[in-house]
Amino acid sequence: MLLHTFLILFLPLMLQSHVALFRDERERERERARERERERESERERERERERERERARERERESERET
Repeated sequence: MLLHTFLILFLPLMLQSHVALFRDERERERERARERERERESERERERERERERERARERERESERET
């Protein structure tokens, strides 16, 4: 009877705690995934900026060649 009472009273609390921990871990994993995605997007933006700078340099080079 004591075991039965214990299970009725404490098992839901233990399960609730476990589920909360699992939910927190999933949320942390989602946040890490969002952070990785932000890093990738930032890297892509830096690469696009480098490419635009290269294109501007090539254009300046062409202009310089046309002037001579």
